[in-house]
Formats: sequence, C-alpha cells, structure tokens
Amino acid sequence: MPTPASAGDEHGVEPMLATLTREPFSRPGWLFERKLDGVRALAVRDGGRTRLFSRTHKPMGASYPEIVDALEVVADGDFATDGEIVAFDGDQTSFAMLQKRIHQTNPVLIRSSGVAVFYYVFDMLSWDGHDMRRLPLRDRKTILREAIDFADPLRYSAHRDDDGAQMYADACARGWEGVIAKRADSAYRGGRSPDWLKFKCVRDQDVVIGGFTDPGGSRSALGALLVGYHDDSGLRYAGKVGTGFDEATLRRLRDLLGPLEQPASPFVDQVREKGAHWVAAQVVAQVGFAEWTTAGRLRHPTYRGLRDDRSATDVVREAPAGGS
Repeated sequence: MPTPASAGDEHGVEPMLATLTREPFSRPGWLFERKLDGVRALAVRDGGRTRLFSRTHKPMGASYPEIVDALEVVADGDFATDGEIVAFDGDQTSFAMLQKRIHQTNPVLIRSSGVAVFYYVFDMLSWDGHDMRRLPLRDRKTILREAIDFADPLRYSAHRDDDGAQMYADACARGWEGVIAKRADSAYRGGRSPDWLKFKCVRDQDVVIGGFTDPGGSRSALGALLVGYHDDSGLRYAGKVGTGFDEATLRRLRDLLGPLEQPASPFVDQVREKGAHWVAAQVVAQVGFAEWTTAGRLRHPTYRGLRDDRSATDVVREAPAGGS
C-alpha cells in the first residue's frame, strides 16, 4: 500500500469519503463534525517539502500559497493530513466565495481577490514516518491535535462525542451545510465508506456539464448549462441550470466550454433544448436544487460553482443510504 507521503502521485492515497444517509442520529461510538462548504485537500510534508493536493491528486499549492507557507512551520517532522479548504461569507463557509480562488495561481491576483482561505484539518494519515491510517480515528485526531501548532489559516476540525441529532438540528438552524458522523474506532480507508456518514442541511449535487444553450434576452455568453450524472448506461441528462450566474461567470464558462464543443450530444438520453451546443463531458460543477423529479431531473437547480477536485467520470447521482 502506498504511504501517505506519496499522496498526489498517480498512485497516491485515495481519500476516505462520507456516504449520504437519510436520518441524523445520536449513537455511542461516533464522532460528529461540522460539514464544511469547501474543497477537499490532502497536505503532505515530505523531506522538508510541503505540497497540497485535491482528492483527485491535482496540485493545489499555487492557488493557496498561504496555506502551504503555514504548513511549512507548524510542526517538526514529516506528515500527511486530510482536511477542507474553505472561504467565508460572513459566518458561513461559502463554496461560491471560494470560486474566486480555486482556479487562480497568479500571486498578484490572489492577493487582490480579497478572499481569505482556511484549512480545516480533520485527520492525520502519517506522522514522522509512521503510517497512522490503521489507528482508530479518535487516536488519529488526538495525535493531530498534539502534533500540529494550529493558528490561522490552519484550523483544527473540532468534533462532538455525542448527540449528533441535536448537532444536526443546530447546524441547520445556523445555516451550515450539515454534519459528518464518523465511527470513532474506524481506520482510514480510501473510497466511499459507511464508517463516515453525512447529514445534509442543504441539497446539492455535483454534475457533469454536457452542453449549454444560446443566450436570450439581455444575457450574454450562454443561456443555461445542460448537465448530467453517470450511471450504468452512461451520462444521464439531469436538466438545465439557468440561474446562479453573474455576467463574469457566464463569460468564464463560455471561454472554458467553447474549446470543448463537439457535434454530438454526450448524453444517453434524447435532449430537446433549442439552441443547444454540445461539449465533451469533462467539466464538473456543483448545483443546489429543491428535489429530484420522478424522471430523474433536478428541480429548480442553481449554479454554485466549478469543481476541479472531482473527475467527471466519478460523478453519480447521490442517493442516501438506507437503514442509518
């Protein structure tokens, strides 16, 4: 098994992912953490060199140099951590606010963006040459808290030991994303796991952009995004997203999607949209929505931003697990 120090290579560590569940709960032997509205990030310091990677192993350090700088001096020895990079809009973590930093690597433009970012660390994968992924989560978090000298922009992801249902109610009342429940004795295993569960206060879904429509009225660049998700039959059409954009975002999307145009639809469904332009199914976005229709379409979807930390081929319809 590769060591956490190799995270970010093509054979690096696969992040552990939470499974959506139907009902929040309070249960002995579980920890409960705030669900953050940001991007996942693995941090690795190996031989004095510090790097940041997305969950798909893309380098992220150029976009968040202040986090890399902070990680250089927080502890003695090498380590690998897992966490979430966030930006705030008032008291709320905001994926939309983070969009101003996600694709930016120019130091001058990063400083002029005015968007401060923070790295909330919730797991320690290795420490001083020791692979810690087989240790219980509670032990890993204890070592994490003791090993890292936390100060902004680095923050420890605190947890509660009980009353997850009440924490979920409080989270929704405060306008948070939700709560992550984790088995306190669980090892760190890559991929989607029933040992980590998420209770969402808001409904969102990652989608693959398969096309766009011509603009109408006073709108420029494009009208709506045509989006979908993968299942066993291919890329299924999930509807069009026509809200949540400002003019600058519409122009950026058109510039991004223009070179990807192709003559054929990437969807396995027949899509009847006037003025449709088809694109290679490579770009992932996040949308908020009200509910799924019986036909498998998103009802009232709203654009939230692009995700460069997910592979388009991994995007499926997120459905809650039963029995939790």
